Amino acid sequence: MSYFTEAILSALQLIIHFDPEIYQIAWTSIKISFIATLFASIFGILLGIVTAITSFPGKKLLQQCLNTLMAMPTVMIGLILYGILSRQGPLGELGLLYTQTAIILGETCLILPLIMNITLVTVQSADPRLITTLKILAAKPYQQIIPILSELRFAILAGVITGFGRAIGEVGAAMMLGGNIQGHTRTMTTAIALETSKGNFEFGLALGLLLLFIAFAVNLMLQVVNTKE
Repeated sequence: MSYFTEAILSALQLIIHFDPEIYQIAWTSIKISFIATLFASIFGILLGIVTAITSFPGKKLLQQCLNTLMAMPTVMIGLILYGILSRQGPLGELGLLYTQTAIILGETCLILPLIMNITLVTVQSADPRLITTLKILAAKPYQQIIPILSELRFAILAGVITGFGRAIGEVGAAMMLGGNIQGHTRTMTTAIALETSKGNFEFGLALGLLLLFIAFAVNLMLQVVNTKE
């Protein structure tokens, strides 16, 4: 028990004294997760709204696929993208493997189905008079997007925040696609795994506490958004 207490105190000292390596890793994680969430939100929200307001063959199958992708293990996404981005893969010439771009791509693929599905369910669960009114006004599908987005902005934003929370806690794809390169692609989750395996428990614990604080902040934002719905 004394060892764990000392480790917590040492970890807190690293955080309080603004250890440059810890905060550099934290900034890398936040930046990568934010960019991935931004791209996933742009495509996920638009696709979710369009899917909800239009009827087409295979719509139920698409929703089943989204539900499946939401539960897909992150290492599977990492494995698929690794094959695509590796030297022997179709995009190997771009040299994206073991870069921040590769991690962003992986996290975008990870949370895109989540944001799209939440948006889709949000629109389908909304007051049916919203869609009916827009159709009575002869609004075309692309003209319905902005009014729906404005009316359901808080619920959709909750999906975006959820996506960011999952992205920043991702480890499998980040390790496979980024390579855990110090000062470049080392994120909080991959650094925790590495430092703990090296026996540097205090450093890993400090990163874990920072990650826990970020998760708390994300959940707090989610709670605030949900109270405004």
